[in-house]
Amino acid sequence: MNKRFLKQLLIMMVCVFALSFIAVYTQSSADFGNYSGHSDYGSSHSSSHSSSSSSDDSGIGAILIYLLSTSWGRPIAVIIIIILIVGYFKKPKKTKDASENVQTNAPPVSRQLRPMTEYTGFDPEFDEAEFRERWSNLYIQMQDCWRDKDIEPVKPYFTDAFFNQCDRQVQSMKQQGVTNYVERIAVLEVAPLGFYQTSDMDHIVVRVNTRIVDYTLDDATGNLVSGDRSAEKFMVYEWDVCRKTGITTSQSEGVKSLNCPHCGAAININQTAKCPYCDSIVTIDNEDWALDSIKGISQRTVK
Repeated sequence: MNKRFLKQLLIMMVCVFALSFIAVYTQSSADFGNYSGHSDYGSSHSSSHSSSSSSDDSGIGAILIYLLSTSWGRPIAVIIIIILIVGYFKKPKKTKDASENVQTNAPPVSRQLRPMTEYTGFDPEFDEAEFRERWSNLYIQMQDCWRDKDIEPVKPYFTDAFFNQCDRQVQSMKQQGVTNYVERIAVLEVAPLGFYQTSDMDHIVVRVNTRIVDYTLDDATGNLVSGDRSAEKFMVYEWDVCRKTGITTSQSEGVKSLNCPHCGAAININQTAKCPYCDSIVTIDNEDWALDSIKGISQRTVK
């Protein structure tokens, strides 16, 4: 056998392994946004920051997982995996130099957090206790919407990009015919870690510690697909919430009624996210705090 044939055979074997691994991971992920898994990870003292390269890798992984969860996306996922593997083999070898010894674990410049005590300089009426309570309540509401496979009720409190990401996961559950149940929820801590500003937006990074019981059932049979009805999982997340720079607490507290950007009708944002006149879903990410991303930091299971 020549080297070219061996190389092609190796690529095929790696592809099969990768597809099997990702398929298992997809089936076992659960809770809102799929941050709870079949095995524990991280630790309760894990750092809340990661390098930019790791976030890029997780983004590619999320895309592959979504594609593999749909019938039309699987061929595309296979092609992407093959391209990545072939690109790896064709990558030119580099000679080592002193720069390769430099540590790259520092967060990107935009994520260098400033202490929350400084944020009152931008928003003197910022109430951290109210801020904590808001996200604690939202966490519970999010899990209920996830179980119902309808996350439109929480859309006003998400940025459009994050909502679309989560909604794709919900549609995947519907296609698979499964329901994820997150029960016995306890929000143990909501702690703002600091803030940063970028692209005319204020961002606050929040650590959220919770306890949940998490399992998935087959809709047709009621059989257990993954998880455990009794095991408790202690979860640690990092939430990134954002708001347009210049908005203050006094202004956002008044954002109870907005005009629909599609038809101009007045909407009470605290009662509904849907315009009663044109059925458009309205978000408030430019006027008040909205959830922009979630990162799973750690999971610890107690049986």
